[in-house]
Amino acid sequence: MIGLGANMMNYAQIIEYVKEQTTINGRPPNYTFRSRFEHTMRVYRWAIKLQAKLGGDLEIIALAALLHDIGWDGDRPHGEVGAEMAVEYLDSIGFDPEKIGRIGEIIRIHSDKDTEDELSLECKIVMDADLLDEVGAVSVLWASMATACEDDASYKKSYYRIKNYYRTNRPKIRRCKTDAARVEYDKRMKLIEEFMYELERELF
Repeated sequence: MIGLGANMMNYAQIIEYVKEQTTINGRPPNYTFRSRFEHTMRVYRWAIKLQAKLGGDLEIIALAALLHDIGWDGDRPHGEVGAEMAVEYLDSIGFDPEKIGRIGEIIRIHSDKDTEDELSLECKIVMDADLLDEVGAVSVLWASMATACEDDASYKKSYYRIKNYYRTNRPKIRRCKTDAARVEYDKRMKLIEEFMYELERELF
């Protein structure tokens, strides 16, 4: 259970709603193995970990993380669509109107990782949690599975995909809004570095 104001809504009920919406409204995946719902749950876990270190309103952080990717229509920013859906959903269960507005705003702007606007701690945490899901062991697994889906798949091709992914994403540490996220981001990029070093020794 997690507390939702006076309602104390069941955690499983929230998860079920998110699972349903990410299936119905989620962005079409580039690969069948990519799951918007699984991504959402990893982001949620990251958000909870960061909140434990940094503070902030746990209720707002948890719900914004869970609902951040529920909307998609292809013609509008998915954060904008998701924010509207989240606001409507939370209002339908009688959640605190003031917190609904804050959650909606976080969802609306969560994809704008390069923004220089003044952000609440809760918003920074959700944005950083979303960013952290892009790096580390999961990204190595993603690159390997993506290569395996191609007709001319090979170990070396997978290595080069991982290497390119690393080069592209290493500089994105600047997008982290909190020091705690920067530490985690750097740790996960070093994991990729170590993996590439060992793989290179064995392949070439």
